[in-house]
Amino acid sequence: MKKLSVLFAAVMMFVTVGVANAQKVASMDYEAVLAAMPETKKMTTELDTFSKTKGDELNKQAESFQKEVQQYQADGAKMTEAQRTAKEAELQKKQQNLQQLQQTAQNDLSQRRDAAVKPIIEKLNNAVSKVAKANGYEFVIDSTALIYKGGPDATPLVKKELGL
Repeated sequence: MKKLSVLFAAVMMFVTVGVANAQKVASMDYEAVLAAMPETKKMTTELDTFSKTKGDELNKQAESFQKEVQQYQADGAKMTEAQRTAKEAELQKKQQNLQQLQQTAQNDLSQRRDAAVKPIIEKLNNAVSKVAKANGYEFVIDSTALIYKGGPDATPLVKKELGL
């Protein structure tokens, strides 16, 4: 019986040490903090302006192309076979150029977004690291990925670190 008591006490000590060594985990709403950052708002505004400008340019060119196609459809019957062939080749080349411009605009927007997001994400991740170290968190998990959340929420601390 005495051995059983000693064994029980030893097990309780290990359980107590295990609980004391338990890892501290916090959650945070990463997207909400990212959206609240002024840098993100500024970047979004700049990208929207760039996108609208490029979109307007492309729309003007597309409208011009459509007018040329309609003009060709109206006048095509009056043209010689050589003129029709030449005009169709010209229209096809213009259509390919327009598609290339659209692809280039999308790539430019994507590259600008990637370049603008990188320093914002780094700033947010640095703030999360500072908060985690200051509060002894070993893990900070995005709360949107959690099914159940019962631990501390680091969102307000990260916002405070960022001055939001």
